[in-house]
Amino acid sequence: MKLQHTTSYTLSPEAVAPAPRKQGRGVTTKRPIRKRINFGLITMALPGIIILLFMAYLPMFGILIAFKNYLPYLGFFGSSWVGFDNFRFLFGTNAAWHITYNTLLMNSIFIVANTVICLVVALLLNEARASNRFLAGIYQSVIFFPYLVSYVLVSYFVFALLNGDTGTVNHWLALFHIAPIDWYSSPQYWPAILTLVYLWKSVGFGTVIFIAGIVAINPEYYEAAELDGANKWQQIFYVTLPLLRPLIILTVLLAIGRIFYANFDLFYWVPRNQPLLYPATDVIDTFVYRALITLDDVGMSSAAGFFQSVVGFVLILTANWFVRRIDPDQAAF
Repeated sequence: MKLQHTTSYTLSPEAVAPAPRKQGRGVTTKRPIRKRINFGLITMALPGIIILLFMAYLPMFGILIAFKNYLPYLGFFGSSWVGFDNFRFLFGTNAAWHITYNTLLMNSIFIVANTVICLVVALLLNEARASNRFLAGIYQSVIFFPYLVSYVLVSYFVFALLNGDTGTVNHWLALFHIAPIDWYSSPQYWPAILTLVYLWKSVGFGTVIFIAGIVAINPEYYEAAELDGANKWQQIFYVTLPLLRPLIILTVLLAIGRIFYANFDLFYWVPRNQPLLYPATDVIDTFVYRALITLDDVGMSSAAGFFQSVVGFVLILTANWFVRRIDPDQAAF
């Protein structure tokens, strides 16, 4: 019986690759790789790109107004250049450094308090979701609802609570034989009041972000932790928080980038623009707004916006550099 000898051959990548084309005298070039353009995805992204272009990039040419004596009848290009005079006017007033201090102080409190409380509420809702999804959905909706309420309406809620004559808080204080407080003439209380109002309104949105990060964690990590005998607290500290750290760092970096931008609606409407409260509630945005409506100085307001943008940009670069020095993998860029 005669055996047949079979041989298997393996083709190398060079053998299956397309033959190169000759160009000129003995010079070979590879065929160009044609990349397909997904017009469907481009069409879906086009509205967002157009909005970003018209709402974020085109208005950047308005930075030139910060260096001009802008007059409406002369227009954008006809107004005369004044250099840094608008900045001198902004920081030459006695209140300039005070409003800068208020802006930095209040936004720093907001960043720390909002991050911690949003994280705690997200962890609690995640535990509630594990036991009862329906109730967890109700809790989440209730917490998120204040985020949709206008600050103008919130100011009436706060006034109903803190009104010196008929306010609910003063009625509660009377039950404990505490003298009523004239809240709208006592600036020492308003850093705490504004912080509570800000947290009540914004915790819901931040909680949704952290819940999304928790849900994205692979359940196998928790199963492995349970097999190792870890309780709920240990799972939070050794599984959840370390895996949420990139999201926490990113949200803090974005907040630091806007630390010089105060929430105008919060600082203007909630204190009801009371002059007696300016020592605690006057920030860069409210100061510039009042200067704009009283002095009609567009150049000064543009200089303030330019100053806020530059300082915010420097701060976010500094914070990201600091994160990169500690842990390069957690840096945003």
